[in-house]
Amino acid sequence: FIYIFLQCVLTGVATIVAGYVFSRNRFRFRNTFMLIISSTMLFNGGMIPMYMVVRSLGLLDTRWAIVVPGMLSVFNIIIMRTAMQGISDALEEAARLDGASDWQFLWRVLVPNAKSTITAIGLLQIIGSWNSFMWPLIVTNTEGMRTLPVGLQAFSSDSGVQYPELMAASTFVILPMVIMYLLLNKYVVAGISNTGIKG
Repeated sequence: FIYIFLQCVLTGVATIVAGYVFSRNRFRFRNTFMLIISSTMLFNGGMIPMYMVVRSLGLLDTRWAIVVPGMLSVFNIIIMRTAMQGISDALEEAARLDGASDWQFLWRVLVPNAKSTITAIGLLQIIGSWNSFMWPLIVTNTEGMRTLPVGLQAFSSDSGVQYPELMAASTFVILPMVIMYLLLNKYVVAGISNTGIKG
């Protein structure tokens, strides 16, 4: 739960700030930078260079090794940018007339108006973090640092797989995410539909 909480909070802040920069700040080559960032979605993998960076920073076998690499998601930034672009410019003009700074406009106007999108991103991030297997397995060595999906390996050994115990443990691992998704599904649908992205 600590991994999920840290990654969700850090990802939320980073995504909101990045979405604001690319949606509301009008700087030179903004669209070019966004195109370059979006193009990184074409490349899959990247675990080896990421592992080398984490190792060089001395973060192996720590919570930060799991949390930090997952902070920024291009998909999340695109969704947040699109949602913030859809918010009326009249709200920004009114906020500026009231003397609001960029920081105040972001957190007092944009964030409340994009809460359904933020909730959707948060939920998808929680589910992704909860189900993460390969990366935590690579960067952790001790059992205390590993996530629950990695812990399911304990039911598999050279002598065979303990299927009853593995199925029971898998149910307990999956159940919280299923319940959370069923309860918050409407926010995911609303958040994605507000961006104009159709599934």
